[in-house]
Amino acid sequence: MIRIGEETPSRFELLSMVKKHSNLLGKTTVDEQDASDVELDGQFWHDVFDLYFVGGKESRGRQDDDLIFFVRKWRRHGFHDNDEGLAPYFVRRWAPELDKLTGESLSEVDWRRSFYLNMIAHTSYSVTVAICSHRALINHQAEQGTPLSPIYKVVKTVYASPSRVNFHLDSKKEVETTPAYPDICFAIDDFDSTFDAVVLSDTDHCYCVLLNALDGAAFPSEKDTNDSSSSNKLPLRIDTNSLKSKNSKLTLFSGFVSYQMVRDAYDAGSSRFGSLLSVGHSSGKTDRLYMKGPGGRGEVEVAVSGVVDQSKEESGPFSPVTSKRGFGLGSIVRKAAAVASVAAKHAYAAAAATSTSDEEMIPLKCCLMSITLPWEHIAYDLLFKGSPPVNL
Repeated sequence: MIRIGEETPSRFELLSMVKKHSNLLGKTTVDEQDASDVELDGQFWHDVFDLYFVGGKESRGRQDDDLIFFVRKWRRHGFHDNDEGLAPYFVRRWAPELDKLTGESLSEVDWRRSFYLNMIAHTSYSVTVAICSHRALINHQAEQGTPLSPIYKVVKTVYASPSRVNFHLDSKKEVETTPAYPDICFAIDDFDSTFDAVVLSDTDHCYCVLLNALDGAAFPSEKDTNDSSSSNKLPLRIDTNSLKSKNSKLTLFSGFVSYQMVRDAYDAGSSRFGSLLSVGHSSGKTDRLYMKGPGGRGEVEVAVSGVVDQSKEESGPFSPVTSKRGFGLGSIVRKAAAVASVAAKHAYAAAAATSTSDEEMIPLKCCLMSITLPWEHIAYDLLFKGSPPVNL
């Protein structure tokens, strides 16, 4: 078992060890010459995993999620099993003895990857979705000192998961959960209500998405190290709010797209539907759009719908079979609350006031459904990224 002198190392000390032995992170091909002997030592990662997430003082006093993830070993052809339907990881609820948690699956576990996955899963995150002026963004990029104030923004707590939830846009329900690993997915289950007021209503508008890591397993407190000599006298439960480390905020994903880019993608989807259904453009339809992150890193999944012009809508109950606009894909939008109705009227008024081209200006509601990133990118940034976070 890993020790520093007579003491069991704290999370802060353990993470310092992990940083020294993470040379393989982010490498597309694994060259054993790039790795230290320790980095390839399964026993080292087993012991670090045990102390960090199961048997250590901070683990036993945990206030975070009690789920522990175990990644199965890889082989050249894939994960270690002949069953193609087997997930690349399995999950157990926390218990004080690690080897009893894994049971007969002990030999299947890749302890190195399992450590990184749990570090990611037990860290806290928030997503910021904002509407910004494209001109203001360009000025901000050209002159870093220029402040950037969003026109509108929503901040939402999200959770990292090695599984992916696939939504039906016409039912608002989760339809299936499938393994995403080696990708990590940050899904927003209530995307339709959370981002109901995020509407691009001006050609100068940009749709901005930020993912920040805030606290948790990737941000251990150095104070625990200073107090380690008296660790046996401390209560097992720790007040994590008083032990936050400095600069406990990292931006893992940041990107934006212009109104025109969203509109072009939306119209491309519209043309496909139009050829099939033989109807004109409908403001009410909802499309699922995928946007690649900067440099092709990561993927953002967004439900985009044209905001219905409430002033042109017929009164009375909406029929999912027939409608003034020809088909029922707009049912999600038409079922919106009265607040959304008012927002739609404002969006159309703003669009009409700012439109300078002959093309019809359609306000576009953008509801973020998920952000997906490779686990190695997240782990590397959590351990080594030193640039200041992006603030909106």
